[in-house]
Amino acid sequence: MLQFKIEDVARETGLTKRTIRYYEEIGILAAPQRSEGGVRLYTREHIDRLKRIIDAKDVLGFSLQDLQRYLSFSDELSERRQSYKDALDREDRTRRLLELERMLSEQLELLERKAQKIMEVRSELESLHDRVTKGLARLASEAEQE
Repeated sequence: MLQFKIEDVARETGLTKRTIRYYEEIGILAAPQRSEGGVRLYTREHIDRLKRIIDAKDVLGFSLQDLQRYLSFSDELSERRQSYKDALDREDRTRRLLELERMLSEQLELLERKAQKIMEVRSELESLHDRVTKGLARLASEAEQE
């Protein structure tokens, strides 16, 4: 298994070493194994998880609290998907699919609320931009008339 030092992880993810250690400290990134000398040794899974964290934080605008919930959901979703595959009878599969459907609906609602907030901010900025543009046009027109 390939292992990476924190410098390599920082370079690949664009995060600082301090941020990576902080994510470990608050529990959104599992602590890596350490060498005999105490050097952190990360795996590809650590790097992939950090990239998911970056996407959720940057693209979706998640706070650290949102990130913890999102990652917890993501982990639970993976577990439940596997448990669905392992289910033997139709009734058990149906129950597990209903649980997955509920979980996914909750996440979609969370994303919808975030998207709505983003659209509200966008609308406010567009309105302000229109007013500024009109103000500039008015000033330019007044300057031409002078």
